[in-house]
Amino acid sequence: MAIRVLLVDDQPLLRTGFRMILEAEGDLAVVGEAGDGLQAIEQVRALQPDVVLMDIRMPRMDGVEATRQITGPGRDGPAKVLVLTTFDLDEYVVEALRAGASGFLLKDAPANELVQAIRVVAAGEAMLAPSITRRLLDKYADHLPSGEDPVPDALHTLTEREVEVLKLVARGLSNAEIAADLFVSETTVKTHVGHVLTKLGLRDRVQAAVYAYESGLVRPGAQ
Repeated sequence: MAIRVLLVDDQPLLRTGFRMILEAEGDLAVVGEAGDGLQAIEQVRALQPDVVLMDIRMPRMDGVEATRQITGPGRDGPAKVLVLTTFDLDEYVVEALRAGASGFLLKDAPANELVQAIRVVAAGEAMLAPSITRRLLDKYADHLPSGEDPVPDALHTLTEREVEVLKLVARGLSNAEIAADLFVSETTVKTHVGHVLTKLGLRDRVQAAVYAYESGLVRPGAQ
């Protein structure tokens, strides 16, 4: 079955461009469009898309609040949110990730990256491009904990291997890449990731990555 996509952007020309790209793919179907966050919420309820391609800055309701209402607590619909940001990295992206977005993508990303990002998010994974993640977190480095700050108690519930996996998730590595790095199977990595999310009360890999930086476990620019 085709992945059902809802396009949300206040610029009709951009929506048209995205539609042309996505409808050229046999496994993607654009089921609707919205010009602001309020329309997005209405369209999600009516159309039940699998993935919402969400702009950040829009009239009436921005993409952060729309994401929060679409994916927040008590929402059991299938919709995943993929946030679109400008090349300069919008200051609201971190809030969108906290609100439940499954990842973010630059608006000027090549067509193949856009298509692949939608497929990744629809499959339940997080879209964490390492280079973008690193730049984003570097931008917020001054607001993140210092290395001297106490480690959150929740981190002490993780095993040593789970901490290793969390650090690699924060660097944007996929399950396959983590498996190769740690010389274990992908199934083992998936199990570790699942334990990390459960123990820390996190929604997905994106929130895990943000948590790793905010807790001071990983520092921007660190390897």
